[in-house]
Amino acid sequence: MTVIFGPSGLGGVKEAIGNLEAYHKLGIKACEIAFTYGVYIKEDKDIKAIREASEKYGIKLSIHAQYWLNLNSAEKVKIEASKKRILDCLKTGEKLGCYAVVVHPGYYGKMSKEESYNNIKKVVIELMGEIKKNKWKVKLCLETMGKVNVFGSVQDIKSLVKETECSFCVDFAHLKARSNGKMSYKEMVSEFSEFKEWHCHFSGIVYGDKGEKHHILTPKTELKELLKELKAVKNKCNITIINESPDPVKDSVLSLKVWNEINLN
Repeated sequence: MTVIFGPSGLGGVKEAIGNLEAYHKLGIKACEIAFTYGVYIKEDKDIKAIREASEKYGIKLSIHAQYWLNLNSAEKVKIEASKKRILDCLKTGEKLGCYAVVVHPGYYGKMSKEESYNNIKKVVIELMGEIKKNKWKVKLCLETMGKVNVFGSVQDIKSLVKETECSFCVDFAHLKARSNGKMSYKEMVSEFSEFKEWHCHFSGIVYGDKGEKHHILTPKTELKELLKELKAVKNKCNITIINESPDPVKDSVLSLKVWNEINLN
């Protein structure tokens, strides 16, 4: 069982190979490719080269799908467009050798939480059907979200995982913001302790009554607090932690340093 760290962001196609080599030299073993504004790695030769480099340097790749997804839209055309964007990410992710595609599920809007859940569940089942039909190995990971008016509570995500066989991305900073600081890292870790494979996000975060405002550099005190809790489950789970701070590479290196310090004690 392992705990590995890496940044959100691979850089442009021309910089990707060099960045993977640099990450390897820093001891980083994961990287999340930001397709948040669209799938920008399109050419087969580039996909092949990036995949080979990630395998050479031992970097576990994942993808973050576009921000503007909504699987609970009142407009069917927007749901279909969201599905297509997710499928494009999954297809490219499979070619790249990525193990996960992270998705923001959607918004409650004017619908009840129950109606929102059922609408999103229906689409996730359809997406899982496509994954199985195509025999893709890449996982669809639904993310816990940081704003109270957005679908993605712990219970939302855990229920979807159990009912649709999708995977999850637990964002510890989001959960802190969503609970207005009331949910402890110990509680967050406990909520997901039954699972063996964790894809995670973490960074510093600024929040208010409505939840997340924006990400900040990751405070070392927060890192220590979270990683001490993860130490308790490290022998039961494979955990990948992607840092989403304004300087994700620096904070990934800091995370690795703090993790090593904790495990020496």
